[in-house]
Amino acid sequence: MAYLRQRPTGTFRVVVILLTLWNAFGCYTWYLHKTLGAEAMGPATDYDRQLFAALPDWYVWVYAIAVGAGLLGAIALLARSASALWLFIVSLVAIVAMFGYFFLATDVIAVKGAGATLPFPIVIALVAAFGVWFTGYATRRGWVS
Repeated sequence: MAYLRQRPTGTFRVVVILLTLWNAFGCYTWYLHKTLGAEAMGPATDYDRQLFAALPDWYVWVYAIAVGAGLLGAIALLARSASALWLFIVSLVAIVAMFGYFFLATDVIAVKGAGATLPFPIVIALVAAFGVWFTGYATRRGWVS
């Protein structure tokens, strides 16, 4: 039986464009993080500078993998390629590794509080998980092959 590719809905296109923009912005924030350091997100405190300086070298590269795989996954989804699933999975695993280290190996929550540090990383992880789920959903619908 031949596999027939189905025409995706307008919602598919909107979601994929939003995922692409989200991940492109993630790549831009990685660039700022790499080039500006602790000052990337605005005026940094002494604690922010010390925290940034204490991050291991691999952290920046895991960050690059997280955002790069996410952007490539979104582009693959835009091209309706099944490789999007694995790229989104790689991105999600890198996000978990990155934030897992950041929250478990540093005292950032104790210093800044959970309310100030956890919400946005949770959103980032949820968007990555959504990319994995949505790619599976699109594949089941025949929009991706």
